[in-house]
Amino acid sequence: MKKCTTCNKIVTDNKTEFKCPNCGKTTIIRCDSCKTSAKEYVCKECNFVGP
Repeated sequence: MKKCTTCNKIVTDNKTEFKCPNCGKTTIIRCDSCKTSAKEYVCKECNFVGP
């Protein structure tokens, strides 16, 4: 199961998935709600913070 990196909610659809723009190692998963609200996420590998 995939979970939103920001809110930890299980997501199945309406999600965005991408590699960390800083290190490229971790996959960031954003639910539609967190993405639309521009809530911050933190990369678990390099601690990069993004909107």
